[in-house]
Amino acid sequence: MTEPSPLEFGFDRPGPASLRAAFFGVWFVDLIATILFFTVPYAYELNPMTVFLYDLVGIVGVVVAALIYAGFVIGIGHVLSKPFDVGFVLSAVVLYTLFASNNVVLLVFREPLLAPVVP
Repeated sequence: MTEPSPLEFGFDRPGPASLRAAFFGVWFVDLIATILFFTVPYAYELNPMTVFLYDLVGIVGVVVAALIYAGFVIGIGHVLSKPFDVGFVLSAVVLYTLFASNNVVLLVFREPLLAPVVP
């Protein structure tokens, strides 16, 4: 049995290409909405890490935070074995879709899709 060289090792991509494309699509929409949160007076970002990086380096910090989050999702998807990697990335897609939808609705209509119910 021969041992493969380090160049022959490939990443175990999580799930089919369509699932990865869906992840990056909703991730990008969420990134744009988050950037816009820092430019409109009626919405604000709740994630403390994103706010910290924005305060540190501006809009570039928001992009860096988003890249870190995407890196975690893709990195964890590479480490998990099938079918757990597909389930993990699918759940990330569902969550990003929820977050991005809420963010876009908030930016367009000035009302969040999901608002806390206050009695």
